[in-house]
Amino acid sequence: MDKEIIEKIQEIIPKEKIYINEEMKKHTSFKIGGPAECLIKIESVDQIKEVYKIAKEFNIPLTVIGNGSNLLVSDRGIKGIVLKIEIKKLEFQEDKGKINIVVGSGEKLGIIAQKFLNQEIEGFEFAAGIPGTIGGAIRMNAGAHGKEMKDIVKTVTYIDREGNIKKINNSEAEFKYRNSIFSHKDYVIIEAELKLQKGNKEEILAKMQEYANFRKEKQPFEFPSAGSTFKRGEDFITARLIDECGLKGYQIGDAQISEKHAGFIINKGNATAEDVMKLIEYTKEQIYNKFGKRIETEIEILN
Repeated sequence: MDKEIIEKIQEIIPKEKIYINEEMKKHTSFKIGGPAECLIKIESVDQIKEVYKIAKEFNIPLTVIGNGSNLLVSDRGIKGIVLKIEIKKLEFQEDKGKINIVVGSGEKLGIIAQKFLNQEIEGFEFAAGIPGTIGGAIRMNAGAHGKEMKDIVKTVTYIDREGNIKKINNSEAEFKYRNSIFSHKDYVIIEAELKLQKGNKEEILAKMQEYANFRKEKQPFEFPSAGSTFKRGEDFITARLIDECGLKGYQIGDAQISEKHAGFIINKGNATAEDVMKLIEYTKEQIYNKFGKRIETEIEILN
């Protein structure tokens, strides 16, 4: 990236928040990904607006990420600027047992879940073990244990590529299974208002522990991954079909279909994005050939 561009960025962003030719494997739970030309850790809306101006002036591509827990980044890396959103905010407003909570998009779900536990707030337990941020979880309507973000989100505030800040309600967010309006729009989520309620601390903790034990028992946390690789089908469970194809443990390079849970592709050590992509395509092909079903990826792929 040109020195002039970097100098302009340094005028608005602290130097310690700017990373040049930064390996994306450091910023994804998959531990895979080539270098980003420039990665910036963003902590405010004003910073986003200023970076937008620079990107527009120099015609630089922009990519937005959260905690990188649902990403597969190309081995070639990412051209232009990567914005890693780390906007923090947490405000509570209680009314007759109902609680409205404004949460910054860069807040991590696990940390927020612990804070809600301490405040005896229930309804967020399902998200405690999801290794992402509020913004990323809303973008893909993340869910677990029968609940999704759409069940607790009241409003979402975002900024568009023109720098306009807008707020939309739950229905306008167009939540669907692992999808929302933010999945296919160039919007950056700034914050969200959640609707939760007061609960019993012991019961909240028990539920969180139950979910944590389930994940530990059923999911391959001992290896890097991007979470569940494939979406559930409308009339089938994808992991079950993969298992029935005998693909558990199948490996290309260091990318492997987990022996613990067939819905996960894991990084056994030095997997490349190419290894993962080949394994994804091979799995899709085998499922279609045997069952006539087309499966889709749940992870986001940045080529």
